[in-house]
Amino acid sequence: MEKERDFFEKLEKRGVSRRDFMRYCTFLTATMGLSSSFVPKVAEVFAAPAQRPPVVWLQFGECTGCTESLLRSIYPGIDQLVLEILSIEYHETIMAAAGKQAEENLHNAVKKYEGKFVCVVEGAVATKYDGAYGKIGGKTFLQIAKEVCPKAAAVICYGTCSTFGGVQAANPNPGGYKGVGEAIGIKTLNIPGCPPNPVNLVGTIVSYLLLGKLPALDNLGRPLFAYGKSVHDQCQRRSHFENNEFVKEFGSKEAAMGYCLYKMGCRGPETFNNCPTAKFNDGTSWPVEAGHPCLGCSEPNFWDKMSPFYKEM
Repeated sequence: MEKERDFFEKLEKRGVSRRDFMRYCTFLTATMGLSSSFVPKVAEVFAAPAQRPPVVWLQFGECTGCTESLLRSIYPGIDQLVLEILSIEYHETIMAAAGKQAEENLHNAVKKYEGKFVCVVEGAVATKYDGAYGKIGGKTFLQIAKEVCPKAAAVICYGTCSTFGGVQAANPNPGGYKGVGEAIGIKTLNIPGCPPNPVNLVGTIVSYLLLGKLPALDNLGRPLFAYGKSVHDQCQRRSHFENNEFVKEFGSKEAAMGYCLYKMGCRGPETFNNCPTAKFNDGTSWPVEAGHPCLGCSEPNFWDKMSPFYKEM
């Protein structure tokens, strides 16, 4: 009870009311595909987590955009996620240590928590020329991935680069960049997006802490609760032009369909993600709602397969 009281006091200092927090827990529970009876239990995970799983966060060929998206998560805030819910043993961007000390932290964490830690990977892995196109502390991305990932209890690829190779893997790809699973031949849980929505990572973590297991996955290793439906099927613009009142306003269904961005090259019909329902920036908006076509960034080979952008497929 004391932990819970402290938690809500911290939220209030950040301008977050108990009601807003519970609304978020309801939203997250629905996003995860759980019944409303789980809302209090989801709230408990944040307020008084029973365990703090050790996390090793690796960064390879990437732009740090995925970490930046996580830093902007609202509930839990990054401070709470780092200090109270997870035990983040290594993360280059947010850790105080640097250089030799940072590399020692990584080595010690992997040794101490072997078989127990969750490895989150951001960024693609170079495979050509023995991985020479990317190095950290004198070791290639490929070496580090092979040394660390197989020793984890689970490997979560966060972002399209670590999942499918992303922009780095676009033609002509001189470095032979690949997603982590393909590069080192392991099974990974994939949360693609450029960047992904932090709600999907938080939902995956909550599922692990709440149910003791990772969520159900699709054939590409993506959580079904987030990637089970196409962007087009969930899009507000589609529902608008299928609404009779909206069609009446435009004069015909053909005219109303102009509101849909498919003719402008929107890749929503071929892209699976929960962007239309989860949105970004605390549920404020998402690209299509703001008038920009979906680029299909959560799909394999999106840079080559979906381009040229802004052209109807």
